Amino acid sequence: MIYSLYIKGYLDKVMAFGLIILLLPIFILICLLLLITQGRQVIFIQERSGKGMITFKLLKFRTLKSTNAPGLSLNHRRFTYFGKILRKTGIDEWPQLYNILMGEMSFIGPRPMPREYEKMYSDHHLKRFNVNPGITGWAQIHGKNDISWGKRFDLDAWYVENTTFLTDVKIFWQTIVLMFNALLILGKEETDMPVFNGSNLS
Repeated sequence: MIYSLYIKGYLDKVMAFGLIILLLPIFILICLLLLITQGRQVIFIQERSGKGMITFKLLKFRTLKSTNAPGLSLNHRRFTYFGKILRKTGIDEWPQLYNILMGEMSFIGPRPMPREYEKMYSDHHLKRFNVNPGITGWAQIHGKNDISWGKRFDLDAWYVENTTFLTDVKIFWQTIVLMFNALLILGKEETDMPVFNGSNLS
């Protein structure tokens, strides 16, 4: 309880600031490569539901070709080759270090959901909004898009009720392992998470 209430947020901001400074040359390199391969817009911004269901603007590296029509599923979207690498490895999420620095997100927590889902949650689902959303989380290391919405919400609720420093370290480490594994199997197709409609939990 002390960790989640008083220590976790402070550690998040200190680590985010340090990583932004450390990774700044890589950030600049990625932005240059995105400019060359995808055009001028290198950052994707979307409104998401944060802690207490407060809206914030989530940042990502842009990974899609400009020719994509709106509303396409993941399996039908067209990624640049470099964009596909960023998405598969999770590097496209790195701009969210800024969201962490602003106190809108955490390194570890339930993934932030689109605002369109807000009216569809049950009381059980709402537990995920008791904490800041995260870049990675308990659900992400237990299947990511390969699990059902019901299972994902259950894993998010479990994390909220069992947040500890050791749990966060475990999730962080397993996320690093998954990033490297993704580089080794770059050609494997990624599962598309269906749009949540309030009833498709299984």
